[in-house]
Amino acid sequence: MGFMDKLFKSQRDIAKEEMTGIRWELLESIDQLENVIKNSTIKPKVIFKHSTRCGISRMVLNQFEKGFESNEDAVTFYFLDLLNYREVSNAVAEKLNVRHQSPQVIILYDKEILHTESHHGIDIKKVQQIVSNKK
Repeated sequence: MGFMDKLFKSQRDIAKEEMTGIRWELLESIDQLENVIKNSTIKPKVIFKHSTRCGISRMVLNQFEKGFESNEDAVTFYFLDLLNYREVSNAVAEKLNVRHQSPQVIILYDKEILHTESHHGIDIKKVQQIVSNKK
């Protein structure tokens, strides 16, 4: 996609194009976030906070998806486009008591944070290892 095409696309369209390897659930409301936290008692939840305007975030997302090995029954992955859903991103920081960063990955299980990491520290293999220990 060329530069001019990106100018005329919405940030939401760009984010959807960047999500290719994992079957993501879109995290778009505070009510949904509350359900994610509540349902983390059933199985682990992974929230990936992404900025469509950040090259580092795009690179980390691509690496995250390339290293993914399917274990979708063991975990649910949530994608948060923080530019379009800033209030949800703020609620994540407040409700989970984590510092806002982007990109950022947060693993929840039993309403607790098992792991959080940002930028180049995000590692899909580590995420999958933590999740596999909670099956």
